[in-house]
Amino acid sequence: MILAAAKIHGPHIDWASFSPILALLAGSILVLLVGLMRPRFVREQLVPATALAVLGAALGLSIWRWNEPASIISGALRVDGLGLFISFVIIGSAMGAVVLGWRSLAPREAAHGEWFGLVIASAGGMVVLVEAQNLVTVFLGIELLSIPLYVLCATELRRETSLESGLKYLIIGSVGSATLLYGLAFIYGAGGSTDFSGIAHALQGSVVNDALFLTGVAFVVAGLCFKASVAPFHQWTPDVYEGAPTAITAFMATATKAAAFGVILRFFDVALIEAQPNWGPALAFLAAATIVVGNVGALGQSSVKRILAWSGVAQAGYMLAGVVVATRLGVQATIFYLAVYLAMNLAAFAVVIARERETDLGDDIAALSGIGLSRPLLAWPMTIAMLALAGIPATAGFVGKFNLIQAAVDGGYTWLGVFIVVGSMISLAYYLRIIAVVWLSSPSGAAVPVMAGASQELDAAADEGEVARDPAVGGPSAAGWEVTAVAVLAGAASLVLGIVPQPLFDLAHQASRALGLL
Repeated sequence: MILAAAKIHGPHIDWASFSPILALLAGSILVLLVGLMRPRFVREQLVPATALAVLGAALGLSIWRWNEPASIISGALRVDGLGLFISFVIIGSAMGAVVLGWRSLAPREAAHGEWFGLVIASAGGMVVLVEAQNLVTVFLGIELLSIPLYVLCATELRRETSLESGLKYLIIGSVGSATLLYGLAFIYGAGGSTDFSGIAHALQGSVVNDALFLTGVAFVVAGLCFKASVAPFHQWTPDVYEGAPTAITAFMATATKAAAFGVILRFFDVALIEAQPNWGPALAFLAAATIVVGNVGALGQSSVKRILAWSGVAQAGYMLAGVVVATRLGVQATIFYLAVYLAMNLAAFAVVIARERETDLGDDIAALSGIGLSRPLLAWPMTIAMLALAGIPATAGFVGKFNLIQAAVDGGYTWLGVFIVVGSMISLAYYLRIIAVVWLSSPSGAAVPVMAGASQELDAAADEGEVARDPAVGGPSAAGWEVTAVAVLAGAASLVLGIVPQPLFDLAHQASRALGLL
C-alpha cells in the first residue's frame, strides 16, 4: 500500500534548453517515416529536403539558446557556449553530408529514409556527448553517435570495401567503447560520483593519486582517442575512411572529431582539472606522436581519402595540444580549429565526390589530374582546402594552427608547439602534391573510358536518368550542382576565415568561457 501510494517524480526537464537535441532525435524518426512513402519523388527529393529542414530547425534552436546556459535533466547535460558552439559544427557537418549524399548510391541501396535518418540520429548522439557532464550520459552519447555510423559505413551494399569498412568500424569501435566504459567505471569507483562536479570535488583529496583512478583515466583516454583518431588508436581510420561512402567519410572526419574533442575538453578541463599534472604530459606525448604518425603515414598514399584520413590523424594531434594546456586559450584555440576544420574538409571531400561521379578512377589522386583547366570550380576549392590544411598564411588553417601554437607555448609546452610547426612542414609534401596534380598535370584520360567502364554509382544514376552523359568528355555533364556548391562555399569559408577570423574568434572566446578556466 505504501509503495502504491508513493508518487514517483521524474527529473525536471527544461524543454527549451533540451529542444535542439529533441529536434534531432524526433526529426530522425520523422525522416524515417517520410521515407516509407512509395513515390520516387518523395524518397529521393522530399526525404533529404526534410532532413535539411530538421537540421535547420535544430540549428535555429541552438542559436536561440546561445546566451542562456543551463544544466538540465538533473545535471546530466550542460547546455552552454561550448556545447552549442560544437553543436553548430556537428549540425553543419550533418547538413554537408545530407547535401553530398543527396544523389549518391548509398541512400538508394540502403533506403533513403533510413540513410538520412541515421545521419540525423548520429548527429543527435554527438550533441548529447558534447553537452554531457555525467559519466552515464557520456557513454549514452558515445553509443548513440556510433551505432548509426556502423550502419552508414556499410550502406553501399554491393561494394565489398563498404561492407568491410562497416565491419571494421563496428569491431574496433566496440573495443573502444568497452575500453571507455571500463575507464568510466574505475573513475566512478575511485571518485564515488558520476557527475563531473562530484569527480572534480573528490580529486581535491587523495583520490588524485589513487591507482584505481589513474587506471580509469588511462582507459578513458584510450577510449576517447579511438573516436578522435589519436595515435596509436588510429589504425581503423584509413581503411574505414576509404571504404565508407564518401559523404559519410566527410561526416565522420568532421563531426565525429568535433564530438570527441568536445567531450575531451569538458571531461578533462572540468572533471579532471585537478589531475592535470598527471594526465597533461601523457596527452602531450600522444599529441606529438599523433602529429608524426599522421603526417608520415600520408606521404605514400595514392588515395585522396586515405591521404585525408592520415591528415585527420595529424590534425587530431594539433588539436590535442589545446586540451593539454587546460587553459581558456587552449579551449578557444581547439574549438576555433574544429570550426575551420569543418570548412577545409567539406571542400576537399566535395571535390572527391564530384570526381568519383565524373570518372572511373574513384578517389585515386589521378582523378584530380588537370581539373585546374577543365573544372576550375572544383580545382580552386581543393587548392584552398589543401593550403588551409597545410597552414599556409591567409587561410583559416594558418590562423587555427597559430592559435594552437600560442596556447601550447603559453601553457608551458613550447616543445609541442615546435612539433606542430615541424608537422606542418612535413604535411606540405602531400598537400602540395595534390595541388600539383590539380594544376600541373594534363587532364587524364580517365574520363573517356567512363562510357565503357563507369563506376557503379555513375551507371546507376545514369540508368535512372539522374545525370546526363557529356559526349565531349565521356563523363556526366556535372557531378551535381549541390556538390559543386558545397565545394565552392566551403572553400570560400576556408579563405574568408583566414582573412577575417575575428567573428569566429569572438564566438570561440564566448564558448571557451563556459568551462570557467582562467
